[in-house]
Amino acid sequence: AGTRTSRVSALWRMAIISAGVVMNIITGMLFFAIAFSIGVEQPPSEIGGVHTAYPAWKAGIEYGDRPTRINDREIVTFGDIMRAVALSSGPIEVEGIRRDGKTPFQVTIDPDETGTKRLIGAGPQYDSLTVLKPYEDGSPVVWPETPAARADGEFRPGDEIIRVDDTEFADVALLEEYLARYDIRNRPVKFTVRRAGNGRTAGSIETITVAPRRFRTLGLRMQMGQIAAVQYHSPAAQVGLKPGDKLTHVDDQVVGAEIDPIELPDYLARRHGQEVELTVLRENETQPTPLTLVPRDKKGWVDPPSDRDMPLSAASIGIAYHVVPAVQHVEPGSPADRAGIQPGERVKKMVFMRGERDPYDMFSNPLIEQDVIEIPFGKTDEGKVQENWPNAFYLLQHAPARTVKLTVADEKGQTRELELKSAQVTDRDWFHPGMRGVRTEPLAELQKADNVLAAIGLGISHTKNWAVDIYLTLRNLVTGRISPKELHGPVGIARVAYRIAEQGIPELLLFLGMLSVNLAVLNFLPIPVLDGGHMVFLIWEGVTRRKPSEKVLVAATYAGFIFVLALMVAVLYLDIFVHRHIGN
Repeated sequence: AGTRTSRVSALWRMAIISAGVVMNIITGMLFFAIAFSIGVEQPPSEIGGVHTAYPAWKAGIEYGDRPTRINDREIVTFGDIMRAVALSSGPIEVEGIRRDGKTPFQVTIDPDETGTKRLIGAGPQYDSLTVLKPYEDGSPVVWPETPAARADGEFRPGDEIIRVDDTEFADVALLEEYLARYDIRNRPVKFTVRRAGNGRTAGSIETITVAPRRFRTLGLRMQMGQIAAVQYHSPAAQVGLKPGDKLTHVDDQVVGAEIDPIELPDYLARRHGQEVELTVLRENETQPTPLTLVPRDKKGWVDPPSDRDMPLSAASIGIAYHVVPAVQHVEPGSPADRAGIQPGERVKKMVFMRGERDPYDMFSNPLIEQDVIEIPFGKTDEGKVQENWPNAFYLLQHAPARTVKLTVADEKGQTRELELKSAQVTDRDWFHPGMRGVRTEPLAELQKADNVLAAIGLGISHTKNWAVDIYLTLRNLVTGRISPKELHGPVGIARVAYRIAEQGIPELLLFLGMLSVNLAVLNFLPIPVLDGGHMVFLIWEGVTRRKPSEKVLVAATYAGFIFVLALMVAVLYLDIFVHRHIGN
């Protein structure tokens, strides 16, 4: 009788201890269900950008592609992609639909693990077919100093782009693919929009003619760098090009002197379907190697080097390469020529200076406001070589009104500072792809349950997925696939909660649901002082039919307390001293 009483007592105490965890699960499920009954806007799984030379780029993932499954896990939002990648192990199998909405694809990607978590190098789709609505900072709906700002007609906040020329587009990826065509880049196009708002013109159809957008340049042709990455199954891979190779000639023209490495992606793309002769200098070899390949029909500059140290993609042949900031040629009459820059000099630093009357640009957003943008070249304090000229050239297109200050060094190492203004290329057919300066609203898809039962079903599904994700996160922390630097404590949670609360009630409810499930899983870990630790002792009591000794209980409790306290100190340190500096 005493044994049965002890066992019943242990089971009863287990039920009591489990009550808090169960309530956290139920609360989380209810938060999720209420959020989905109201409707939650989340970024879809559509790829909005692929980071050159990263695993997704190597595997052939492109702008506008939409993954639907990763390792047999259903993908609906971009957040699903991030979690599926970060919480996986080994290569991942990605299935999806290409941007045309018809062609299926299936690729194997080996995520990058050099950072704090596993990455494939893909970003969400940030753009829609709706013209940007006004923000409190007064940002314009079109970028100043672009063709959209000088268009024959006016774009207004909330306008819906219904077609360009005579073609309608299902999403912005297909529209940008159209605008990237070389027979479209170099001529005016007609945007047809439906006016938004409640005024007299609301719902009216207007046509706005926008001129082509030319690249801006300083007139410098830099030295070709080494190939950084090669896409799988690309023309480059088929002829044996590999990282470390360097292109010296293309069709008997010297790369750097006769062909600008920055323009090379467009040159190769225009030659699609034709044979192109390459001369390659390989590492540790003195004699060049001739190669012949046929480029694919993939346009240049549609996946620009938007991050520091990102190489430039020549997607038509499937290579990404660096461009060294060493001057090989100066265009006569260009800003660089007028400033007196000479071949053989090397750019050590580029600074974009904003004047008081310069118009709003990419860096004027209050979140990233910078009157001075500084881009260093050469070796960092850690010994890393920065050859980020492609990124500097990319930024030049988005800060057209800023004064550029260059620090250049001659062959003897003597440095000098020069100020110059960028200029549009007007003497050749080199035009920028993309929206020509039109800014659009972020893309989001509404997830809303049709009825109460559907909302509860979504809540249960979301709860289960979050619980599994938290378990996988803990596993990857233990195995080292996720860095402890990814952890956040109370301060970090408060920061995130504040930002999410500004987005709306449904988003806040999702966050609260995630916190509830997170508390349930963590509280049930087998750590003394937590409910999971007490559960372990009760299981021991139920199996052995006797309580653990007092010494074991005291020692385990102290150990658990010290562990939890140390964890709290660690996450507070990360919140205050680490995440603050890296902007998380």
